[in-house]
Amino acid sequence: MILDAFDAVTPAFEVAGPSEPATPLVVCSPHSGRHYPPGFVRSARLDPLALRRSEDAYVDRLIAGAEAAGATCLTANFPRAWLDVNREPYELDPRMFRGRLPSFANTRSLRVASGLGAIPRVVADSQEIYSERMGVDEGMARIEGVHRPFHATLRGLVDRARRRFGLCVLVDCHSMPSISCASPEGGRRPDFVIGDRYGQSSAPVWVGAVEAALRGRGRETSRNRPYAGGYITERYGEPSAGVHAVQVEVNRALYMDEATVTPHGRIAAVTADFDAIWSALRALMDCGGEALVAAE
Repeated sequence: MILDAFDAVTPAFEVAGPSEPATPLVVCSPHSGRHYPPGFVRSARLDPLALRRSEDAYVDRLIAGAEAAGATCLTANFPRAWLDVNREPYELDPRMFRGRLPSFANTRSLRVASGLGAIPRVVADSQEIYSERMGVDEGMARIEGVHRPFHATLRGLVDRARRRFGLCVLVDCHSMPSISCASPEGGRRPDFVIGDRYGQSSAPVWVGAVEAALRGRGRETSRNRPYAGGYITERYGEPSAGVHAVQVEVNRALYMDEATVTPHGRIAAVTADFDAIWSALRALMDCGGEALVAAE
């Protein structure tokens, strides 16, 4: 079976947190999965280490303190190189498949053109993943079997928090390479990039709280550059309806060796950075965050 790598022991994704939401905070890590289906590894022209270059490695560990702060957390076990749920479900590259894609597939987006659709054609450094084309049925199975259930779960968590509190704050967590490949000089990126789709996905008070928490710990931050937020931030952020979505990207060099994809001794400090985010958001919620939003 195409999806037989995931089962009750290793599900495709997991939810952690109370059976009923304790706070309006939902935390998501869609790209930190590191369970690589054996069939996928066999079909790849790249070695396992190269496949991991698209992974937001260990972000699930960095956000582990969110549950203790009252958040509900959704984390992926499947790898981003196998399926990217921060893309539209049918954002697909026809060059990857044997057979014809459905007519409703989005085959012309900029992300598809760059090889980074819902089923990526390349890893983050633009190396081709597959040695040959895959069947359309396999691609559809990944979308119907994992992408759609992942988003149905996330939508359920967001709606549950909003029903209970009249508010949901969704923090979508990622990591980024320390050096920009797009810069001819290879410019170093800041410690954190906070994305709110240029003010469209969240009220400023929540973004400001995240920034203040990180700067209070001496971290360099940037807003929306070079990452303003992907499909998750765009789809779920609806401030007028009480849902605020903020994307947080952390510089990988702060907590791991990027060449070997192994964490180093400073990972505890970065975990503390994320804990400071949860504390700041929780404090804002406890003092009536929704009233502050209404007053802006």
